[in-house]
Amino acid sequence: MACSWTAPSSLCSSAGEQRRISASPRSVDRFFGLGELRTRKKSISRFRINATAVLEKENESQRNASSELDKLACPICYRSLIRTGPPGFNLSAIYRSGFMCKSCKKPFSSRNTYLDLTVTSGAKEYNEYKPSRTELFRSPLVSFLYERGWRQNFRQSGFPGLEEEFKMAQEYFKPVAGGLLLDVSCGSGLFSRKFASSGTFAGVIALDFSENMLRQCYDFISKDETLLNAKLALVRADVSRLPFESGSVDAVHAGAALHCWPSPSNAVAEINRVLRSGGVFVATTFLSTGRNSPPLLGSLGRSLESTSGTYSFFKKEEIEDLCRSCGLINFSCKIDRAFIMFSAQKP
Repeated sequence: MACSWTAPSSLCSSAGEQRRISASPRSVDRFFGLGELRTRKKSISRFRINATAVLEKENESQRNASSELDKLACPICYRSLIRTGPPGFNLSAIYRSGFMCKSCKKPFSSRNTYLDLTVTSGAKEYNEYKPSRTELFRSPLVSFLYERGWRQNFRQSGFPGLEEEFKMAQEYFKPVAGGLLLDVSCGSGLFSRKFASSGTFAGVIALDFSENMLRQCYDFISKDETLLNAKLALVRADVSRLPFESGSVDAVHAGAALHCWPSPSNAVAEINRVLRSGGVFVATTFLSTGRNSPPLLGSLGRSLESTSGTYSFFKKEEIEDLCRSCGLINFSCKIDRAFIMFSAQKP
């Protein structure tokens, strides 16, 4: 729509002369340079909006990263921990942070390559030992060999191999994608690293009782810059006393671990405690067969095995009953010879 206006004398060809000019709003903008000014204002506004969005996204990312670590708890009283140090959910930030229980004021060290959240953390004279099948994996030699031939031998018992096991676990974990995953009895972190690299979860915590397994895990991670900056934490803890608030974890994974635990029932009960409603527990272990358990002795044979320090193997029905008795539901499994992968859910 055209408009008519009277030009000021300063803009006319001779002093005092005024003319009526008919022009469109766009031509007026061009005459005074207002179009460019308005374009610049719009660009500045868009820049401010984009910058604000980026800042909010970064702040949200930091809040999410901090919230994952906020779920850590004292292994003595299960109260939340106070954290001092740089924010962030990665190995570097955790290494430079200090942690203390809000309630009992017990400090926990992160000076090593892992955060020690065992009950005996900080003890100078007292040392606690587990059954031989657990202590075996605290050996530096076994920790070194675990991914250098030890774990690969599981194929002979029906384990499909790391890549296939990982894909199977990811299928079970689909309902809780985007949450916090806890990889208990992680060993040298062969699955922890895969979960962290996949980007499926908001954060991954690799947890083991063995100091040397965690050191070996860090050694592998330190050679991959992507993993060093990933939302991945290394925590030393006892699977039967998990240092997490109740209902704070979305997913728990335990690869080839159940047969090593001193008390599988205590461990599965703890896993049920830390899982949120709808959370998923996925694990693999060896099934009891005629080859790996004494014939005709049944439960007595497994008791003798446990006493002697060898592994405890169970039948599929026993594992399902264990999960049910610890409060988990929707049991599902896949079996191949002495291999079983099973999944259960927190109601």
